[in-house]
Order: sequence, then structure tokens, then C-alpha cells
Amino acid sequence: MMAFWWPLLVLAFAYAICRFLLMLIPSNVPSIDVDASDVLDDGNQTRENSFIYVPSRRQGDKVQCYEPATMKYLGYYPALKPDEVKERVVLASKAQKTWAQSSFKQRRQFLRILLKYIIEHQDLICEISSRDTGKTMVDASLGEIMTTCEKITWLLSEGEKWLKPEYRSCGRSMIHKTAKVEFHPLGVIGAIVSWNYPFHNIFNPMLAAVFSGNSIVIKVSEHASWSGCFYVRIIQAALAAVGAPENLVEVITGFAETGEALVSSVDKIIFVGSPGVGRMIMRNAADTLIPVTLELGGKDAFIVCEDVDVPHVAQIAVRGALQSSGQNCAGAERFYVHKDVYPAFVAEVVKIVKSITAGPPLLGKYDMGAICMQEHSEKLQSLVNDALDKGAEIAGRGSVGNIAEGAVDQYFPPTVIINVNHTMKLMQEEAFGPIMPIMKFSSDEEAVELANDSKYGLGCAVFSGSQHRAKVIASQIHTGVAAVNDFASTYMCQSLPFGGVKESGFGRFAGIEGLRACCLVKSVVEDRWWPFIKTKIPKPIQYPISENGFKFQESLVEALYGLNMLDRLRALVDVLKMLSEQNTSKGNKRTD
Repeated sequence: MMAFWWPLLVLAFAYAICRFLLMLIPSNVPSIDVDASDVLDDGNQTRENSFIYVPSRRQGDKVQCYEPATMKYLGYYPALKPDEVKERVVLASKAQKTWAQSSFKQRRQFLRILLKYIIEHQDLICEISSRDTGKTMVDASLGEIMTTCEKITWLLSEGEKWLKPEYRSCGRSMIHKTAKVEFHPLGVIGAIVSWNYPFHNIFNPMLAAVFSGNSIVIKVSEHASWSGCFYVRIIQAALAAVGAPENLVEVITGFAETGEALVSSVDKIIFVGSPGVGRMIMRNAADTLIPVTLELGGKDAFIVCEDVDVPHVAQIAVRGALQSSGQNCAGAERFYVHKDVYPAFVAEVVKIVKSITAGPPLLGKYDMGAICMQEHSEKLQSLVNDALDKGAEIAGRGSVGNIAEGAVDQYFPPTVIINVNHTMKLMQEEAFGPIMPIMKFSSDEEAVELANDSKYGLGCAVFSGSQHRAKVIASQIHTGVAAVNDFASTYMCQSLPFGGVKESGFGRFAGIEGLRACCLVKSVVEDRWWPFIKTKIPKPIQYPISENGFKFQESLVEALYGLNMLDRLRALVDVLKMLSEQNTSKGNKRTD
């Protein structure tokens, strides 16, 4: 029964939060009109004649778009050629030069307009995401709407603070100076983003780039081009409302050659995708030596100690595994459960999973949607088969609802696998699907060792009745993010950076680090009491350097940095003495 009510409660909570945020928006924020007439569904997902099989995403110079849940054809977009990509970047560069002079007040107004539109059009945004990627409306609300609203409100609250000059200490030798770090826009940011969160994956890099004074060109996945080309209309309408230049934000469509052209044209690249493509991005970026941020997925460990509330943690575990309708993004993919609660935990998880039904998400009666990519269900089944061949067992599966024959391959029921070990591909390769492999452990040390036995290092979650114990375990796991007694909560704290290590990539987006990563970080030193006190090269080391020049430097170093106060005072006396002698000598020369 709880499995039925849980999604409704989450959706109601998300709606209440968004309505509360709407009340916080100043009344003078204008509304924008975004034409959605061509993306509104003209039927429902039960009509048999709406199922049209599309054999390939690519057809010549077109990106074919269709609904994964139904195989309904949505249309096509152009696969841009390299020259066309470079033209878009040139236009974005011209727009950026104007936008770089914009005030933070103008940038905040842009964010408020976006926030107002998002809150007032949640159903439209979520429906488009659902149609293009197969996820449910609840998953879209959690992963698309809430995360984006959280990022906008954080930027409104703190964005300007972290982009203002930051003053630093000057050290002992530069006490007469002031030192600061300035954050200037880089120029044109390029982003190549994945399909699993089509709305947030566009807004996430765009918000940081535009708020820090850049322009951005975003290459959306060929698996989510239809939604991406609508979402950019929202951004462009909001920019127009604040008087921003045209072409400041562009979304482009295409395949590998389109992305390669973008990498070679921009001032920084942000990539969200697979390790293999990430390596190609790095090789291409090396030609122009631009900075790169890579988020390359993960194989997150979910650790359950014996002192937990099993039903509570089991619910979180299933949500973590099936995040975004089984289209994981930093999803839990490896479950390590203490042997003392292993049977109870497996039983609870199986009970929940068996209550889950996958089906066309917009019908509103299914807990899980479709798999976005064609033939991905075959990969998932091959991972399961490999595990079964090596001794694993299926402990339980969900079900698939009444779907059309042409869309059968787009669904994979949630599956619980037990008796797994690290010789199985399922425990080593990123599955990106609704599979829960559960393995026993006997000690905290073993749990840490198992969690670290992965080529990925994005995130982890640790659950224990002792918060201290959970923190100690999490601190030993080599990942970029960690959640204690929760899952994926780090991403909802948008003040925190997000990213991984090892084959999960490097660099960070979100948080202060992600915002400043869109900037040229410039160190600036100036005179504290100009023009009264200026830097003057001491006489002993002016050209031509005097015979005691090195002795002077040696004494100066000890006077500034010596560990013993008496030695420092003695060295200071030597420095002053040499300066006095130099001045006396020069005075005598003038007399002669």
C-alpha cells in the first residue's frame, strides 16, 4: 500500500515546496510566453495508432525523435555540421561581450523570471521530459524541477557573493600590499550533456555560465533533442525579457561530429556522459588547451549496516536504484548489506520491487517508465545473464504493464539479484538500469574495501544507526560525494560541488567551485597605501648589484621567515645596517 502512496506523497511535497517558492518571488517579476503548441500531445499513450517504430536516431543529416515509452514519432532536428557549429559559437561570442557588462541585478531578474515560469509550468516541463525520455512525472519532478529550482534559489541568494573579488592575506614580505582574486567570465562555455535529465542537464550549466557573465552553446543528446529544443525557448524568452543580447544561449543538435566541432570552438567544455567519450573530449580539448570538466557516471555503493531501520532504508534503496525510471544519474548500482540483516533487507526490497509496474508514464498508473535508449534492455539482460551464469540468483522482479508490441523492448522490469560477487560484470560495469545486485559483508573494513573496488568514484551512501559509524565508513570511500544515512542528498545542496574521481571524471559543477569554474580566476596585487608607500627595490640588489647583495638577501629571508625571534631580530639589524651602509656609501660618492 505504501508503494502506491509514496509517489503521490513525494509529488504533493514537491508541489507544496514549489508553491512556497512562488510566494517568495517578488511581484514585479514579469511573466513570459513560450509557444508550446507544437509540443503538446495530440492524443494519449493508449492509442494503438500512435505507435510508430523508428529504426534509428540518425537518418542522413537529421536527428530522429520519438517517445521511448510508445515509439511514437515526434519529429526531427538537423544534425549540425562543423561549420554551422562554429557559426553559432561566433554569434554567442559576440553576445557574450555585451552580456559580460551586465549587472548582477539584471542577472538575478533573469533567474527570477525563469523560476516563476518553471513553477507555473511544472506539468508542461515534466510531461515533455517524460515523453522524450520515458520517465514518470514524479521522477521528472524530483530530478528536473526540484534540482533546478534549488540551483536558481542558491544563485539568487549567494551567486553574487562568490563572484565578487575575494581578498586574501598578503604574507610577510607584501604587508604593504592588498591581494585579491577576481572572477571574470571565460567567454563561450560549451556543454555536451546527456539525455537522462533533459531539462536539468541544460539548465544546470546554463545557469552557472550565464550568471557568471558567459554565453553558452549546449549540444544536447540525440536521445533528448526534442525536449532540449523546447526548453531553450524558455531560456531565450527569459533573456529577452531582461534585454539580454540574442544568441547568448544556444542549443544545438547532432551527433559525434557536432560535439567535436563544439569542443574545438569554445573557451571551456563541460561534458556529461561516458568515460569513453570523455577521453575523446580530452584529446580534442588538448588541441586548444581549454579547461575541461568531465562527469562520467558512476557505480555508486549503497552500504547498509546491521543496526538500521530495515523497512526505511529499503525504501530509499529502491528509490536510489530506480532513480529516474531506472535511468540512473549517480544512481545506486551496488548494494552491500551486513550479513546479520541481509535476509531481512532482501525480503523487504523484494516486497517493494514486486509492487512496482513499468509502463507508459503519462498514463499515471505506473511506478516506472521506459528505457530511453534503443537496445539498452539487451545490455541489461546480458549483465543479468552473466551474473546468473556465475552463481547469482534473481530474488524478485517487478512487472511490465499493458504496452504496445512495438515498444516492448523499451521496458525492463526492476530486478533484485542476490549472491553476487565482484567477478560479475554487473558489479563492475555501469548498468544504467533498474537492477539491484545485493552482496553481503561481515565488517566495516570489508564494506569499505568492496566499495573502493571499482574503477568509478562518483558517490556513495552509508546507513547505520550510529551516525558516527556511518561517517567513518563514508570518509574512507574514494568518491567525490557521499551521503550519510541518505541517498543523493548532496546534489540537493546546491552550495556543494558535484563530481567524481577515477573514471567518474574530474572537475566540479554546482556549488561555489562549479560557479567559479566558469570564470577566469585572476590574482591581483596592488599597493595598500598608494601613492604614499610604493614598492622600491632595496639598494643592495639594484643594478648593478652590490658585493653584499646576496648577504642582504640572506639576512632579509631570515628576518622575515626565521623560526627563532632572536635570530629574526638579529637578521633585521643586519638588513638595516647594510641599507645604511649602502646609503652612506652613495652619499660619499656624491661628496667626492
